[in-house]
Amino acid sequence: MRHPVRPALAGLLLATALVLTGCSANDASDSGSASNAKAGVNSAAKEAAGSAGAKDSGSGTGRTAPDLTVNRIIRTASLTVQVKDVPKALDAARTTAEDAGGYVGNETTTRDSGGRERTRVVLRVPVDKYDEVLTGLQGAGKLIDRTAKAQDVTDQVVDVDSRVASQRASVARIRELMDRATKLGDVVTLEGELSSREADLESLLAQQASLKDRTSMATITLSLTQTPVKKAAAKDDSPGFVDAVSGGWHVFVTMLRWIALALGAALPFAALAAVAALLWWKVVRRRRAPAQPGSET
Repeated sequence: MRHPVRPALAGLLLATALVLTGCSANDASDSGSASNAKAGVNSAAKEAAGSAGAKDSGSGTGRTAPDLTVNRIIRTASLTVQVKDVPKALDAARTTAEDAGGYVGNETTTRDSGGRERTRVVLRVPVDKYDEVLTGLQGAGKLIDRTAKAQDVTDQVVDVDSRVASQRASVARIRELMDRATKLGDVVTLEGELSSREADLESLLAQQASLKDRTSMATITLSLTQTPVKKAAAKDDSPGFVDAVSGGWHVFVTMLRWIALALGAALPFAALAAVAALLWWKVVRRRRAPAQPGSET
């Protein structure tokens, strides 16, 4: 005979198991829903980041990649040329630089203790005209000194161009975030970040402009000195016919001058001597006069 309590206990246990199973199922479903929501947020964030990256990459593909096959070289030269006429040579140097598409920079003119003029001028000419202008300048007179330098800055130019592109994209993203911002605190924070990034961009743009100027325009420092006049005077050492006639006339005139000076200096003494001689002659004559025969009667 079965005990009546056992079937009732079994039913109770079965009902409890069913209730617990239902609760666990509800908990699983709730946790699944939360995880799905979190995953959705993460996927949305990833999608937004992906779209932003795609936008940045799209803007990057729109830019022209720097040509790595072209070397960026800074060319500088220093010349010292000795010329007969410094102002004339300076005007010719200005004309040469301007005809080549360049311009004249700093200019300084001085004179040394011997009165010789010296001019120092800085010329900027296009790189493709550098060799031609340099050859023309050093042929203007006697070349005393020449120094030429070439500095390859290709890597620096590529690096600065890349940083400028990245910084521009960064500034554009900050501006887009400012357009979307609704809170005052966010706007203030974004404005500070935008000012900092714009300052960095201006610094990079200044470096880019400086590199472009130095690689596209070569710098030539020209020093012009006046030729000494000693050599020109040494050419007239051998006298000619005209020089002989001129020298003889000069000697003749000088001789007459010295004779006149001698006569002028001796004239007072000659007059005194003449007076003394006349007096002496009279005295001697008087003494000899009584000794004559006609005077004794």
